[in-house]
Amino acid sequence: MAKADRKRALRGRAGRMKGGRGSGRASPGQVRLWGRHPVEAALKNPERQHRKLWATREAIESLDGELPPDFPVEYADVQDLARLVARDAPHQGLVLECAALEDCYLDTVATGDPDAPVVVLDQVTDPHNVGAILRSAAAFGAACIVTQDRHAPPESGVVAKSASGALETVPWVRVVNLARALDELAEAGYWRIGMAGEADATLAEAMPKGAMAIVLGAEGEGLRQNIASHCDALARLPISSAIESLNVSNAAAISLYAAATRNKGDA
Repeated sequence: MAKADRKRALRGRAGRMKGGRGSGRASPGQVRLWGRHPVEAALKNPERQHRKLWATREAIESLDGELPPDFPVEYADVQDLARLVARDAPHQGLVLECAALEDCYLDTVATGDPDAPVVVLDQVTDPHNVGAILRSAAAFGAACIVTQDRHAPPESGVVAKSASGALETVPWVRVVNLARALDELAEAGYWRIGMAGEADATLAEAMPKGAMAIVLGAEGEGLRQNIASHCDALARLPISSAIESLNVSNAAAISLYAAATRNKGDA
């Protein structure tokens, strides 16, 4: 079936949204994503189990690729869709409800590749920051991000929107004990660098040539003492004294760039 014909057939089968629930929350056990890049990435991810897509006709036409013929789609206008997402969220005419991604484990994704650093986040709880860090991790080829389950945001539309599709491609490892995870990384051959503004060494001076883990703390508090003590080195970014610190997602992006270029003479 031609693409245009398939879309017409799909539109013919789709229902018309009747008002919407207005809660902005997903069904139990589901995650609600919105925006073109997060929704497209989720639709292309074979690991996702999809429940339903609400969309405007224009947004469906703009999607990259084709939906399966039996995909559950319900058409809606912009005002209806706004009631399905967080307040003032830029849904761009697409709202997808799907199951959360399956858990992944550190020993399956942290393989010791020196070109794929691991990013460890110590109590970074802002979903916008975590999403932005996922996006940088995808851009610079990180192996995964690691967070402590109790002190990190859940998978959500806000994280996915900030990640701009990277939620579907970068493994997100959630652990019970972050210090123990750092021990496991050391056993796997990773050099663990804790980012701390008070450190004497710069990141360029502290980086090894082999596998490395970049450990970042929450804004304001920084790394907890116990987490810093589980790092092999502490390092700082050489920023101007005119500013006290960088946003954690900016620091992550710069650190990942430095890691990506360290053996190429560009850093």
